[in-house]
Amino acid sequence: SRPPGRESRSRSPGVARGQLHRTGPSIPLRMNFRSIDDLNRAVVALLPRIPRDVDLVVGIPRSGLLAASMIALHMNRPLTDLRGLLERRLLQSGKRRAEDSVVDPFETARRVLIVDDSVRSGAALREARASLEAEDLPWPLTFAAIYVTPEARDLPDLFAEEVPLPRMFAWNVMHHAWLAKCCVDLDGVLCRDPEPDENDDGPRYEEFLANTEPLLLPTVPIGWIVTARLEKYRALTEAWLARHGVTYERLVMLDLPDAATRRRTGAHVPHKVDAYRRFRGMLFIESCPDQARHIAEQSGRPVLCATTQDMCYPRSIAGNAAAVARKFGSSWVRTLEGASQRLFDGLLARKRAQL
Repeated sequence: SRPPGRESRSRSPGVARGQLHRTGPSIPLRMNFRSIDDLNRAVVALLPRIPRDVDLVVGIPRSGLLAASMIALHMNRPLTDLRGLLERRLLQSGKRRAEDSVVDPFETARRVLIVDDSVRSGAALREARASLEAEDLPWPLTFAAIYVTPEARDLPDLFAEEVPLPRMFAWNVMHHAWLAKCCVDLDGVLCRDPEPDENDDGPRYEEFLANTEPLLLPTVPIGWIVTARLEKYRALTEAWLARHGVTYERLVMLDLPDAATRRRTGAHVPHKVDAYRRFRGMLFIESCPDQARHIAEQSGRPVLCATTQDMCYPRSIAGNAAAVARKFGSSWVRTLEGASQRLFDGLLARKRAQL
């Protein structure tokens, strides 16, 4: 049976009712998630293929700066962004290198490496390449990306790994348009969790709800905020979300009389699983590692734990992927996942066309 819960809608001025989900989200067989640790491993794997005459590393803002910084640190090379390259200014100091060092890398650089974290369509990479070529710069340029889709593998000069869609990166989860197709926990994700002395289901808890500090605030609309907060705290919750500029399609809360009943019935996970299944979300972002694992297992769908940055899968999917990886290698897993997802999306599109 469905756990008791209620919902409300909240939209930004530019988002009309239903605009977020006109076609409905596709349901991924497996989300291709990459963490910060994964990014660093991919950077290290790419290092041997970077030309040895690279003397300056340039990041394409914003996400490309993260990957470029890792490469620059590993190679012990100076770092800047696209504007800094044109202005002959390094990123670290905000000053021209020639002002504080005998060696000016802009004068001595043999080659410049331009880095983005990922390439999907290649629009950003093409724009960066065109703008730099128009400047008639004195250095040869090499363009690198850490992750590419299979369709974009020929766009950069170098890349570390093919990652097919659907994919999500830890460093931009809360800023990606796909957040409109996700279920997102509130406490521990959008704001910190209450301390034990704040969790009294009374005045101290109300003070927490009204004034708690934000944690990971999104810059794009959320599909469904699914929280185990009680329905009686809806007004305080909605006011906090509005004050911090969080827009969303629905806010789903637990319709139980008090926190003691919630604990006695163990309603947290069933409530979240029900919402995840009902809204057919692409991903659930959960703060609690144990709850993340249980939601994944009971829903049969992927769950990202925001606290550990681990992607949790149902045992059947994770076990099958691990078995294939042991026998054929991880690249086979990615290839099969991409083919399976394309087949699934094609069948889903055909079914929708018949409706």
